[in-house]
Amino acid sequence: MRLLQAMAGAEVGGAEAFFVRLAIAFGATALDQRVIIRRDAVRARALRNGGVDPVELPFGGRMDFRTRPALQREIDRFKPDVVLSWMSRATWATPKAQKPGAYKLIGRLGGYYDLKYYRHCDYLIGNTEEIVEHIAGQGFDRDKIIYLPNFVHPPSRPAISRLGFDTPLDAPLLLAMGRLHENKAFDVLLRTMTDLPDAWLWIAGEGPEAGELSQLAAELGVDSRVRFLGWRDDSDALMQACDIFVCPSRQEPLGNIVLEAWAARKPVVAAAASGPAGLIGENEAGVIVPVDDSAALAEGIRTLSKDAALAERLADEGHRRFEKNYTEQAVVDAYLKFFEQVT
Repeated sequence: MRLLQAMAGAEVGGAEAFFVRLAIAFGATALDQRVIIRRDAVRARALRNGGVDPVELPFGGRMDFRTRPALQREIDRFKPDVVLSWMSRATWATPKAQKPGAYKLIGRLGGYYDLKYYRHCDYLIGNTEEIVEHIAGQGFDRDKIIYLPNFVHPPSRPAISRLGFDTPLDAPLLLAMGRLHENKAFDVLLRTMTDLPDAWLWIAGEGPEAGELSQLAAELGVDSRVRFLGWRDDSDALMQACDIFVCPSRQEPLGNIVLEAWAARKPVVAAAASGPAGLIGENEAGVIVPVDDSAALAEGIRTLSKDAALAERLADEGHRRFEKNYTEQAVVDAYLKFFEQVT
């Protein structure tokens, strides 16, 4: 089978990182794969390091008259059985097959997007059950929508040293990761630190709120116990070093970071955004607290800090769910089965 993938995402993000993981994983299967990405030296290097040599196109704005013809030429040359498009811009730029049966165009959605750029697709993938229902609610044929989750890799590196970030070895260490954006609610997490005087916090990520969050930490008087680590490519080593992983997001369609914590067998405290709440359930594989509630978030963290047996039980259940549903093998097999069905 011949698969062409088109990705026009941002420089960093959960969907973009999963695309790289999936493309590299497909490269280890019997698929004949062509990958086309928006020009991005870092993403191209990551793909090439994984054995995938991408084609880079501009995927620009309204005045970009090059990408769509160039993408069509790639499709004509490669003659794929399946074209898998990622993000709205790539899907808009990817044409539906002109000849019946030439290829199936499949759009992959990792959020609650307007379908105006996706309605010409033959099939759509949602990476959560709620996203599938969101797609169906916009009138897309329910029989042509499928739920296919993301996968993450288990940790491959040892815990990074706390000493490198001037963090006490015996202090309770919290970790949060993600884009520094209001949707991620790191401001709420910083406010919990005033109620957790013994805890230290690492936040890994970059984004538009970096300056405001740093200022807020100083205003709250917790900056001496908070470390802003910037964007990191060693999230597994960070995860290995922490005691509790915290996901305070206001909006989180899936929550790859929860899966990463499960893969590392770490206990999770998360706000009840749709993704983490759907993954964790009724405090079955972590502690769920209300969104935008710093007091409740602090209490959830305290609960796990004081009850080691509970923290271990929740971490074990999360790891069991990871092993069952979110490994590379399980997800790649599901994608391949779906491609076979639609072609």
